[in-house]
Amino acid sequence: MRMQDKLIKKTYKYKKMLQDALVSIEITPRKDSYFMKISDDFLRMAQSYYQDGVYFLNKENYEDALASFSYGHAWLDAGMRLGIFKSSSNDYKLFSI
Repeated sequence: MRMQDKLIKKTYKYKKMLQDALVSIEITPRKDSYFMKISDDFLRMAQSYYQDGVYFLNKENYEDALASFSYGHAWLDAGMRLGIFKSSSNDYKLFSI
C-alpha cells in the first residue's frame, strides 16, 4: 500500500472516531457550575476541529485533516479524563480511559 493511501485510510478512520465520540459525549457538570463553561469550551473546540478536518478533507489536504481530527479527539479525551464528559458508548476504543 502506498504511503498516500495509508494516510487517506488513517484520516477517514480518525474522522469516524471523532464523529462517534462527538455523538456519544454527555456533559456531566451541573448547569450552574464553573465546570459547565469548561465543558462547553472543550466541546466547542472538538466540534471546531471536526469542521476544520472536514474542510481540509474536501480540499484533499489529508495531513491537516488528520491533524484536525486528532486534535478534536484529544479535546474530548481530555474532557473525559477531567470528568466533565462521560460517554454513552460502550466502545472503549473511543477514549483512552
